[in-house]
Amino acid sequence: MNIQEEKFEELLAACVDLGASDMHLSSGEPVSYRVNGALKSIDKECFSREQVMSMADSILNENQQLEFGKKMTVDLGYSADSKERFRINCFMELGRPAMTVRHLDQNILTLDELGLPKHLRELAYLKSGLVLVTGATGSGKSSTLAVLIDEINRNRDCHILTVEDPVEFVHGNKRSVVHHREVGSDVPSFADAVRASLREDPDVIMVGEMRDLETMKASIIAAETGHLVFSTLHTGAAIGAVERFIGGFPGEEQDAARHRISMVLRAVIAQQLVVSQGGKGRVPAIELLMVNTAAENLIRASNTPQLYSLMETGSKDGMWTLDQDLARLVKEAKIKKETALERVLNKSTFEKLISMGGGRLLGYGS
Repeated sequence: MNIQEEKFEELLAACVDLGASDMHLSSGEPVSYRVNGALKSIDKECFSREQVMSMADSILNENQQLEFGKKMTVDLGYSADSKERFRINCFMELGRPAMTVRHLDQNILTLDELGLPKHLRELAYLKSGLVLVTGATGSGKSSTLAVLIDEINRNRDCHILTVEDPVEFVHGNKRSVVHHREVGSDVPSFADAVRASLREDPDVIMVGEMRDLETMKASIIAAETGHLVFSTLHTGAAIGAVERFIGGFPGEEQDAARHRISMVLRAVIAQQLVVSQGGKGRVPAIELLMVNTAAENLIRASNTPQLYSLMETGSKDGMWTLDQDLARLVKEAKIKKETALERVLNKSTFEKLISMGGGRLLGYGS
């Protein structure tokens, strides 16, 4: 191990010690860490272009080096000497190498420990269909999926197949058998992996990202043929996820896509991470759409905006809006009201929720 490899391992160790979710390494700039959602630099040490490139070369295999040279960006999963796992993106900026590193804590927590609603556990016991987890980058989508996969792994006799770029959480076999396929290393693309999975006897398929139309089509087919499919989308709200999924299809195919999606979609989880009341750590705020008969009809009829009203009044069916969940978090003194107001969709409705008791009826009970 050369001196730059050793230094990179030290930086990764610092990321873990600080409890940082992300690390940013740029040429000629101090290293920055994202702690509790805020970026900060710990010291003024800077690394030259050559040093950062040497660090990148030390973690890239031959194929990844070729991809980096051709596309100027490459994603990979990396296990440090400490056994901690990271997702790394190497990229060029202003002709200089840089890296963004996400710490992937392999200690998979429970729903309670993550502050997620117990109602989500029911999704792990579905026999078939499609479940989408949506949110911005860094909103905790991967952690939520890891919890659901772990719930299946511990409690069901299943074959679980994950397709990721790169593999983030490594699940050892418990009651289930788990296989991980990494795009670029084990399979050419998400779509190829999902299509091939139908010949691999899966019960559950976790698709790391609905990246393109072919992956969407393959995932729908998998759900239609009796498999339980989990995946993610980068949208901020549950309704937006439905619309974006449908909008991924060409115009002439969208009517048929609406019908097929309405038949297989089981739930959409939209989440954000919000700074906690004391400012130390973040808590998830969840919007949950459960696709019942009414939701199916609205999706099929291209009336997705009305799904919001359905969620507002759907607590008995285990669904709620982001505003309702933010109100619950305020009432439970988990976040400040001022913090919630920065994120709510309708401030007047939110104020009424606070005065009425917030989200006490949401599915967070045992």
